[in-house]
Amino acid sequence: MAASQDDRPIGFSVDYLDRSVDPGRDFYEFATGNWRRSNPVPLDQSLWSTFSELRRRNRRQLRSIAEGAMESSVSPSNEAREVGTFYAAALDRARRDERAFGPLSGPLARVDGISNTNELMSVLAELHDTGVAGMFAPAVDSDLKHSSTYAFYLYQGGLSLPDREYYIADSFTKTRAEFERHVARMFALSGEGAAEAQRDAATVLALEDQLARASRSRTDLRDVEKNYHRFSLDELLSRYPSVPWSRYLDARKAGIAGYVVVGQPEYFEALEKLLAPERLTDWKTYLRWNVLHRAAPTLHTAADQEDFAFFHRTLLGQSEPEPDWERAIAATDECIGEALGRLYIERYFPPEARHRMEVLVADLMAVFRDRLTRLDWMTEETRTRALAKFARFSPMIGSPTRFRDYSSVLLRRDEYALNCLRARSFEVRRQMERIGGPVDREEWLMTPPTVDAYHEPQQLHIVFPAGILQPPFFDVAQDDAVNYGSIGAVIGHEITHGFDDQGRKFDADGNVSDWWSETDAREFELRAAEVEKEYSELEVLPGLRVNGKLTLGENIADIGGVSIAFEALERRLAAEPSHRRTVDGFSPEQRFCLSWAQSWRANWREEEIRRRITIDPHAPAMFRGVVPLLHLPAFFEAFPQTAGTRSSATVPQVRIW
Repeated sequence: MAASQDDRPIGFSVDYLDRSVDPGRDFYEFATGNWRRSNPVPLDQSLWSTFSELRRRNRRQLRSIAEGAMESSVSPSNEAREVGTFYAAALDRARRDERAFGPLSGPLARVDGISNTNELMSVLAELHDTGVAGMFAPAVDSDLKHSSTYAFYLYQGGLSLPDREYYIADSFTKTRAEFERHVARMFALSGEGAAEAQRDAATVLALEDQLARASRSRTDLRDVEKNYHRFSLDELLSRYPSVPWSRYLDARKAGIAGYVVVGQPEYFEALEKLLAPERLTDWKTYLRWNVLHRAAPTLHTAADQEDFAFFHRTLLGQSEPEPDWERAIAATDECIGEALGRLYIERYFPPEARHRMEVLVADLMAVFRDRLTRLDWMTEETRTRALAKFARFSPMIGSPTRFRDYSSVLLRRDEYALNCLRARSFEVRRQMERIGGPVDREEWLMTPPTVDAYHEPQQLHIVFPAGILQPPFFDVAQDDAVNYGSIGAVIGHEITHGFDDQGRKFDADGNVSDWWSETDAREFELRAAEVEKEYSELEVLPGLRVNGKLTLGENIADIGGVSIAFEALERRLAAEPSHRRTVDGFSPEQRFCLSWAQSWRANWREEEIRRRITIDPHAPAMFRGVVPLLHLPAFFEAFPQTAGTRSSATVPQVRIW
């Protein structure tokens, strides 16, 4: 019997190659073709990739932890008790079916009781405090221009669909119609008559359409300088006099710093007009929808299935929901992730993995530091500042040194929806209480089991959770070439983010400031424009191209990451000649390139491709796996290109970092 996708090895393998393909003509197909033919997208997924494989394997490990915590007869730790209780409640579908919409009776009653705009803003504040979205997006984060202090941000938001383009573009006309039908079905499930439900659904779509048209595009949202507007509380009140900001800010205790940061002032100008008294009933309908929408996956089967039917089947092309256990693990990670993560680290992240990563990170950082010292397009004045900034980069590997304490969160085995609500409320309140206070430089923005990594531009962190530090990205059993081509390039990617088109705008203190000379800024922008142009010409589906401007930062990081990792590999091989060996018929340079390409092996459903092209700042996997290699001269030596294909002479050899 053939192994299921869950049982197969997921590390680098020459078995994934399609040797019938000329690598000089289609390198991605050569490197990943056999894997992609053998790994169709499962019915319960919208895509299947290296990340999918590892995420599912991690969840199986987390399931073992959660089931052990749920069934333990031995006095468990606080974390085990919390995880066991939360996970058990998530799996108790009978109890969820019995309670139906009961867990929402309180917030729905509060919405129904709104009688004026002041009360509307007070109730909105209550909903935001419980993690229910709506109207706009509040956030607490370090101040972009005062990185040592937490600020309160007000951003555009309030949309149910993935992006403003879903409301505006003709290509999403059918999706909008399906969304309206879905909202009507949810209202009907909650007790409304058919005519009322249809009317209310039309109201929700119309209101969200107006919010979408007032919103900036994702490309415009990438500019950190243009999305920072600091207003005193008096300025906020005078600029938007019809919005009862005092009611909202007082209810959330958000005015302690004496100012707010507004991301998109014109959005709130449009919102002010929409908050006219005659629209109050529309807003109540909209908030009811948001309460239902946020809770639907945690409610009874009918609501859960209806939510899946639109937000997964229609939007993503996913045919079936994931198994209940997997969804329960994902929810546990979302709501009490550091409790689960602490148990995960204790069992699955050995000290030797941390040490090997520390060596890799040090190698990559040494290469980048040397590159900064010898860049031929950068003047000495800017170079000195860039080196000062890089000297403050701080790698964070595996897990935080201090884990979050969830002991104040009430968790019960028979209250899944309420457990989620209380855990989200705990996190929101934890964030709100920090406004105006000093930034916690030790905090992580991802949980330890997360299959991802990130650069935090204000604290100058490069962070690698334990979840990604295993095959196929990091494998202690593999040769250096494979590890440098995968996790090494990921490390280089995150380092480069500190100096991509937006990361470069943060100085050595993590503040947005203009620390570049005019000459150097112009030189950078010329090179970045070449990257943007190259990716904008890539066609994913007929007529559907990559948004080179939206993906610019990630593309710069990919190109830089691959180049830096390759140089680090060459240095390592020079320092340890015994590591230079041919494996499975491929040289280290060839295995490096194959490893990078295989890191991005993936199959996609068309709906998911269209969604990602609209909202994702990353290029699609088939381009990430190859295009950065085309900027690496050694790639063309390792895999000579077939006549008529792109070559080192025809590909723009953009060298930024």
